[in-house]
Amino acid sequence: MTTTLRPTEPLQRHADGTRSRRYQVCVNSRPVGSMHLGTSLAFGDAMAQIRDLRIEEPDRRRGRGTVAVLAAEEVARSWGCRQIETSVPGDASPALRLFDALGYVHRSRGMEKPLGEVPPELPAGSLAHPMNEAEYEAWLAYESEAYARVWIERGVAEAEAYAKSRHDHETLLPRGRDTENMLFSVLEHEGARVGTLWVSLQDDKAYVFDVEADGAHRGRGHGRTLMLLAERQAIDAGRRVLGLNVFAGNTPAERLYESLGYETTRYSLYKDLP
Repeated sequence: MTTTLRPTEPLQRHADGTRSRRYQVCVNSRPVGSMHLGTSLAFGDAMAQIRDLRIEEPDRRRGRGTVAVLAAEEVARSWGCRQIETSVPGDASPALRLFDALGYVHRSRGMEKPLGEVPPELPAGSLAHPMNEAEYEAWLAYESEAYARVWIERGVAEAEAYAKSRHDHETLLPRGRDTENMLFSVLEHEGARVGTLWVSLQDDKAYVFDVEADGAHRGRGHGRTLMLLAERQAIDAGRRVLGLNVFAGNTPAERLYESLGYETTRYSLYKDLP
């Protein structure tokens, strides 16, 4: 039997510069599933995205998904893409095994925690204050550079990583420190600055975009305090779920979040296309 991708629409070229196309997954011309393939808004045509892959239940566990992904990689190469990425729900173990077997590398995972009604207390000696303008400007310069470097370390070309950093910060922070529903905090412990926190208040939950203990104060529990601060801010704002993204390989952060009760909701993976 032969598994192929059959286009169900012309190649779509969008106003934002991305392209996409939908396909049927077919076995000997018989439809057994669907796929949506596109390119990345953040990285442009250098990065393909498997946005959706579905195989109908009777045809699962027969290698249909594997062949469909390999066919998608060939399409991506024909588009000139150098990498391909996808995301997998945290509870979709078969899909995760499929991409792992095909050589996809874990880039990051999204995590969430349901929150209670009562804000947690910060440890004795720890308190936080909103960033002032000078603190914000220094933090933004540092965080923008660090964010780009994280993507470079995970296989993204330098120019594309810096472009993504600029795009993401300009999109998320159109008014800088004064952007609505963005909270920027400095944590102090016994009078010394020990870390920073950026929390976004979204429609139905809060999200930690950046949390970092200062280098000289790491390994002393301040990362946990910063996350307790994020929970306080979320609960005080009426949000009952707190989400975040952690890059693969950041083992101390992964262990911290797991110990605080966060659960994985989605995995992000990528693969180079030689």
